[in-house]
Amino acid sequence: MKIEFLLHNAYGIGGTIRSTVNLAAALADRHEVRIISVNRPVDAPELAIDPRVRLTPLVDLREGTDGDEYEAPLNQQASEIFRDERIDNGRMAATALTDQRVRDHLAATDADVVIATRPKLIGYLAKYGSDRYLRLGQEHLTHEAHVPELHAVMDPAIAALDAFATVSEADAGHYREALPDARARILSIPNAVPAPVAEPSDGTSRLIVSAGRLVAVKRYDRLVAAFAKIAAERPEWHLRIYGRGPAKAKLRKQIEELGLYERITLMGARSPIETEWSKGAVAAVASDAESFGMTIVEAMHAGLPVVATDCPYGPREILTDGTDGVLVPLAGPEGHERDAVDAYADALLKITGDAGLRARLGAAARETAARYEPSRIAARYEELFEELRPGSTTTAEKKKGLFGGLFGGGRKKQPAVAAPAPGEIAHPEARCAVAADGSLVVRLRADQLTAADTHVLLRHRGTKGKESVRVPLPARREPGTWVEARLDRTAHTLPEGRWDTYAERSGDKSRRRLTAALVEQKALLGLDLAQTAAGAAAVVPYETSDGFLAVRTWLRPQHAEAAEVRVGEDGIRIAVRAHGTSLGEGAELIARLRHGDGSAADVRVPLENGSGSLPYEPMQQRHKPDEEQDLWDLWVRPQAGAALVRVGRLAGDFADRKGIDTFPGAVRGEVRLRPYFTVTNDLTITVKDVAQEDAA
Repeated sequence: MKIEFLLHNAYGIGGTIRSTVNLAAALADRHEVRIISVNRPVDAPELAIDPRVRLTPLVDLREGTDGDEYEAPLNQQASEIFRDERIDNGRMAATALTDQRVRDHLAATDADVVIATRPKLIGYLAKYGSDRYLRLGQEHLTHEAHVPELHAVMDPAIAALDAFATVSEADAGHYREALPDARARILSIPNAVPAPVAEPSDGTSRLIVSAGRLVAVKRYDRLVAAFAKIAAERPEWHLRIYGRGPAKAKLRKQIEELGLYERITLMGARSPIETEWSKGAVAAVASDAESFGMTIVEAMHAGLPVVATDCPYGPREILTDGTDGVLVPLAGPEGHERDAVDAYADALLKITGDAGLRARLGAAARETAARYEPSRIAARYEELFEELRPGSTTTAEKKKGLFGGLFGGGRKKQPAVAAPAPGEIAHPEARCAVAADGSLVVRLRADQLTAADTHVLLRHRGTKGKESVRVPLPARREPGTWVEARLDRTAHTLPEGRWDTYAERSGDKSRRRLTAALVEQKALLGLDLAQTAAGAAAVVPYETSDGFLAVRTWLRPQHAEAAEVRVGEDGIRIAVRAHGTSLGEGAELIARLRHGDGSAADVRVPLENGSGSLPYEPMQQRHKPDEEQDLWDLWVRPQAGAALVRVGRLAGDFADRKGIDTFPGAVRGEVRLRPYFTVTNDLTITVKDVAQEDAA
């Protein structure tokens, strides 16, 4: 059978996209599957799409490219269906060009089933689709989430389809009530959520993890407020929030005003997210509404107990309170928001204080999550296709070519994609994990290697390969397995910098760069810096922006780890831990103007019990007014007369802290002083003119 999904934009990482990619891959086991992306805003999808699933974009909106069609005359004309900006706006809004491309595609497709994944596409499918194929719609939000103007277009379109599937039974009920005379069968089929390849959480971290779009309905402000209530009682616990969206700036301001910027981190978007779930001990969802709850099931797959508000739709259909998660009342008797915050804080306090409860709920959560495996959800769709097969003689004749042999004779099994011949893969896939002792374990697909591939090569980017490390690959390689190379932490001390990874053929020294199929860093959360003969060392594997496996390393004879940074009323207080040296009599914390001409004296304060507070006044006078900013690098003098040691934050799982591990600024007169981590994860204070910074 040929199955086709219509997506608005297959190149992002939202829940609709993830669930479609998951379901498409599962259906590809037995069918020919295509994803039609109406828009193409970037070169490549952010999510990995199964190679058996064909991706076809219709409108090219890649800014700055020769193919960009945004300024095309038809694209500047309004859609004949979606004219109201309350329905659709922005760069990827429906236009006359969109109408034409979708209409032409739906007229020409040879699909047996076409599934539209959002209201706009349902409208297209109903208007331009054909009875040559089954027409299905999906709802990934809720009935009440759409404005009346959209329902005016969407509801008649749903009624004309063969079937319409929501992701919760409660929402299916709303649609049945709203569309009592609809020809379409209205039912609920949840999203497909695969079990992670990454190892599940071991529950030993002190980390609460939350993920999703940073939008108002997700109520991350409620989660932050609840965490603030337990922060003093749970000083070892931290909160990470993953995602991007318009609420980011407001959330950051809330976190800074609460003084929790060293406890709560806005991590940005991550794909795949599974490795981040496995770092946590508790997952948190504080939404006002969840149409389904992809992140809930993802966290449960990773073995995390989920604390979720008992909001409409998704959570209560996924979680059983006290069995495989915790459901928190959305509001108290009087409906005050403070009741919801207090209730959520109480739930967090209880679960963070009870390791046994976390373990019990987490184990049950993994069992529950198995219900949402893509193979199970794909089977439900196949059953639906079977039930929707033509019934009348007239319809059967009309669709004879469509269904003959597909249902009655059993499902058509698509041939598996042939494994590439050895040596044909330009960039072998690698899974890299940090072992408990900090060693790196790199696994490669045996089928993507040849007998000539003998080593994993790490090549120092800064020295153009003059610095390199080779780790042997096992000679025995069974087809369909992964082979393993281990970079032992005690056997290899890597110079500081960034290292690219390759599969190397020792005979001719040819090499193929490794792509990052999976990077697991969770062991780094509780791991201190290694103390080697050459100094303090840290090794963090990561995925580059273009998808390759790389390693970030630090190696310093002496190092001052920034344990805590506090921006106060009178100055910036910094606590440090010394590595490769010890703090003794005369120890100082020093701020030094970068590239100064000597006119600006160092700012020096004594270190007492590893802490010192740098006053603002000496740094708030601009010394380089013609430049964007003054930069004051932070150092420690461990003892009187000792050489300076740079202050930074090298321990942990951050290859790059800049822009993620952030601090508030302090305004003094016409300047704003703000500590930040540089590209090398060293600590610096930037001083900028307030007017200039605000204008930027």
